Formats: sequence, structure tokens, C-alpha cells
Amino acid sequence: MYEILLTAMLILSVFIIIVIAMQPTKTQSASNAFMGGASQLFGKQKARGFEAVLIKTTVVSLILFFVLSFLLTRFF
Repeated sequence: MYEILLTAMLILSVFIIIVIAMQPTKTQSASNAFMGGASQLFGKQKARGFEAVLIKTTVVSLILFFVLSFLLTRFF
């Protein structure tokens, strides 16, 4: 059982890295916050389409990762 959970955690961690790397960046650079890009930085923009799916996939994957981490540390 320990090996199965550990393998699932390894696969999930690689999947999380791939999903996070696929997400688009929000701003061009950090200087945009100081050079007049504050309206874009603090503006409310909902993610749509593929970006929304990536965000939801990331959240679910991270929750599963923490549950697996807890199970591995608590029971083994």
C-alpha cells in the first residue's frame, strides 16, 4: 500500500509541475506595477476557457497531493 501511494504521489507531482508550467503569465514584468500597469494588476479579470480549466486542475491536483502527503505521514 505504501508503494502505491508513493507512486501516485510521484506521478501527481510531475503532473502538477506540467500543469503549472503550462499556465500563462499575468504580466509582462514586475515593473508594470510601478510604471502605470497597476490598473491591470489589480483589475478583476476572471479566467476563461483553457486558463480556467488549468486553474481548476491545479487546485484539485494540489488538494490531492496534500491528502496523499497526509496519508503517507500519518499511516506509514
